[in-house]
Amino acid sequence: MPSQALRKPSVRLPLRPKLVSVEVPRRQKTIPSPLRVLFFDHTGAQSGAEIAMLNLVRHLDRAKVTPVVVFGAGGPVAEQMRAFAETHVLPLPIAVATAKKDSLGIATLFRFRATLGGIAYIWRLARFIREKEVDLVHTNSLKADLIGGFAARISRRRLIWHVRDRIDNDYLPSPVVRTFRWLSRWVPHFVIANSTATLESLDSPGQQGGSVPSEPNRGGRSIVVHDGTLWPFPADRTVESNGLFRIGLIGRISPWKGQHIFLRAAELVHQRFPQARFFIVGGAMFGEAEYEREVRSLTESLGISNVVTFTGFRSDVQNIIADMDLIVHASTTGEPFGQVIIEGMAAGKPIIATDGGGVPEIVEHGKTGILVPMGDAQIMAEAISKVLADPALAADMGARGRERVHDYFTIERKARKVEAVYQRMLSRPQRPS
Repeated sequence: MPSQALRKPSVRLPLRPKLVSVEVPRRQKTIPSPLRVLFFDHTGAQSGAEIAMLNLVRHLDRAKVTPVVVFGAGGPVAEQMRAFAETHVLPLPIAVATAKKDSLGIATLFRFRATLGGIAYIWRLARFIREKEVDLVHTNSLKADLIGGFAARISRRRLIWHVRDRIDNDYLPSPVVRTFRWLSRWVPHFVIANSTATLESLDSPGQQGGSVPSEPNRGGRSIVVHDGTLWPFPADRTVESNGLFRIGLIGRISPWKGQHIFLRAAELVHQRFPQARFFIVGGAMFGEAEYEREVRSLTESLGISNVVTFTGFRSDVQNIIADMDLIVHASTTGEPFGQVIIEGMAAGKPIIATDGGGVPEIVEHGKTGILVPMGDAQIMAEAISKVLADPALAADMGARGRERVHDYFTIERKARKVEAVYQRMLSRPQRPS
């Protein structure tokens, strides 16, 4: 038996440590609440795009978004905006402010960069964006997309282009189309279009189509968000007609808005319905006074001046719509959207509209109205006469139209979709400038 001294000492080895898996949480991007969003429009004039922006800003959830609005020129919309948001007017140089979108081709697109005033304005706006500590910039017109877009990039802020014009050769000159399509791929981080027709006209990669998209395009950089109207429509009422049919075309007086087509259709309708009365609501803008004179002369040559009323510009469009029995849309070029159409539907009025652009996304042919070919006064007259001859059809179309607006075209619905775009944009990495 070995002695105790020769016995090997007992060595106790430590247990092998367990490998513990520790999950390290990813660093989440902190999204400010509420977001500070700077809206930029080149003008505060009373026009469709500016009114649409006014309605959007008014209905954004202030718990989620704090809007700061900048106009390149004052006007009625700028004054109205002050009641809903912090509003500033940073006057554009005259050469930039008076340039038409039709002249924004490749040769003239950057003309303002050749002048000290134009360059200075972009830098001034960029400095304003930084001073206001906004989280993203939301531009609202073609001119604003370019000027505000460069300012947003200089200030290193996320940028949304809200495109409200169809970028196509039947709507804009070819140089403008090519240049704007190219820029849309590189300048904005995200594009909101007011209709599928508008978005498709951009020919943009990663675009999302569909007549009523439900959420932002998670795989791309663009989405359709239709404009909306108030609900319930404030002027929802029935007006005594005294045996007359009131038929209205509402919008600025311009050749492509088709007032001349409407009047030629009115001549034909009046032959069958002598009690029909026709209203052209709106005035000429942007140097189109000569066309307005031609249209007024046309009523004389057609012999219908006694049944046609030119109201001029009216700010109470809701009351005008409520007084009508039928709303007509007569554009000879595809309309990007059609705000008056959804307002007419919201008031329960049947719609006769030309079949182009974003209009078929609004009007369900045979259900909420009748779609007719662009530029065809004969077929327009037949459609108007069909509705006037069938009060039950008119009432059914009006009721279906109200229901469709309630389901798809309210301002509140639009605001929630835009808020979702903001959240989506700020939750993902920014592309380099």
